Amino acid sequence: MPKNIITPGHSPKLTKVHKLSIAGIATLGAAALAFSVAPSSAQSTTTNDAAVSQAPVAFGQQPIKDVKASITDRMAGASLKAQSISAKKAADAAVTKKNAELARKTAAAKSAQEARTKEQAASRSVQRIQVETVAAKTYTNNLDGWIHQSLDIMKKHKIPGSYHGLYRNIMRESSGNPQAINGWDINAINGIPSKGLLQVIPPTFKAYHVAGTSWNIYDPVANITAACNYAADKYGSMDNVNSAY
Repeated sequence: MPKNIITPGHSPKLTKVHKLSIAGIATLGAAALAFSVAPSSAQSTTTNDAAVSQAPVAFGQQPIKDVKASITDRMAGASLKAQSISAKKAADAAVTKKNAELARKTAAAKSAQEARTKEQAASRSVQRIQVETVAAKTYTNNLDGWIHQSLDIMKKHKIPGSYHGLYRNIMRESSGNPQAINGWDINAINGIPSKGLLQVIPPTFKAYHVAGTSWNIYDPVANITAACNYAADKYGSMDNVNSAY
């Protein structure tokens, strides 16, 4: 009968070999149990390692999206900034243009005002000169004044004559009396007597009347000026007349 066979109801006696065998089996069983649990942990570790190795691909998309969004935001911000700068430049240009137009209108108004002021000043100056001239040029109401006034009118109408020539002929014809009238010569006989300072007959006075003077033949200035106009036409000047004319 073999030594290792155990009969029922008999408690075998464990030898040292048996004990060692059992200890070995237990050790192997623990190892097997540990191995059976380890694969799960190892598999988890392996899976995690694989997940980690793939993580840059799986989770890398979100940072890229964030980067794209950040770039898009910056581009949008830059576009808005560019639009703001463009709008500001346009507004500044409009303000500059408005200011330039306002300056142009102001300068034009100032120039026009200066022109009006100069024109008014010139007009006042002319009026003042005219007033002063009229005020300064006065004539006495006597033979001297009549001759001087007549000479000024004659000068304006380019009628020749001098003070001496007028005075000399006036004294010979009427002795300086503006109301003198000749009632005895041929003209008187013919009904057209000579009248005034230079003894002018009415038809001659009417024909040689000078504009700006009275139509009254007895008016001293009108009489002298008309007579000198006649003498200039017939003799070249009253200065050339030395007798009845």
